[in-house]
Amino acid sequence: MNSKTISLATQVNNEPKQSSLLLILHQYKPALWLIPFALFFYLFQIAPMIWVFINSFIYEGNWSLENYQEIFDSTFILQSFSNSIWISFWSSLVGLMLAAFFVSSLRHLNNRLKEAIIAFTNMSSNFAGVPLAFAFIIILGTNGAVTLLLKQWGLIEDFNLYSRWGLLTLYTYFQIPLGILLLYPAFDALKKDAYEAALLLGSSPFKYWIKIGLPILSPALLGTFIILFANAIGAYASVYALTSGNYNMITIRVASLVSGDLFLEPNLAAAISVLLMLLLFFITAINQWLIARSCYAK
Repeated sequence: MNSKTISLATQVNNEPKQSSLLLILHQYKPALWLIPFALFFYLFQIAPMIWVFINSFIYEGNWSLENYQEIFDSTFILQSFSNSIWISFWSSLVGLMLAAFFVSSLRHLNNRLKEAIIAFTNMSSNFAGVPLAFAFIIILGTNGAVTLLLKQWGLIEDFNLYSRWGLLTLYTYFQIPLGILLLYPAFDALKKDAYEAALLLGSSPFKYWIKIGLPILSPALLGTFIILFANAIGAYASVYALTSGNYNMITIRVASLVSGDLFLEPNLAAAISVLLMLLLFFITAINQWLIARSCYAK
């Protein structure tokens, strides 16, 4: 057998292997596009979380639980958790209720006006951070336009934007557009036929929402509340721009420990971040449990 014949036989034997390899590549071609996303997700999400988790157990170069002990012994750090949870909970609840009322009213408008309002809401949901804090200082600050008008009309004696209630107002404001965008698809899926049928059977609008509307929307409402809570508890730029870091919140404490002027304690900041992640994981687990128990989840 000459060399030409051997080469031809080898080529014929390799053809099935190449075709099967091409078939596998064609089958998993869409999945290959996920590789860059997976790489970025690992570099900017998973790797930092691993670094934070490991370093939270390092104290002065040794493995220890001292960072966690310091957190639970510090009234100041515990106060930051209390303040963040209080503002996040109430701003999420009030923002969710206002967003639900707004979206419910939005369903009765014509499509053109509805799309214009949704587009404006989408734009205003990105209005946060330093520009939002500056806008609130102009409007509701100590010498803000609305504050002075309300004082002049005798409606209020004083309003401190830089207090707990001022921050609650700011947080609630930037929660509402996000809540509208998240609830809009769920409310849009509600059938008008069910509402009309309920009225024909003698139900009142209030009873319709209590017995039919809200139970159907409960998975979307719970999920939106969790997202709003996570959005609020992780907010940093707005509260820092408004209070210059003088109001005690978790994100302010973490930032001061990794970029402060006097005492840098990145390992303590890592321990606080781990507790914050556990808190969000716990709330999300409760949300998923409630949704799983809801008969309207599917």
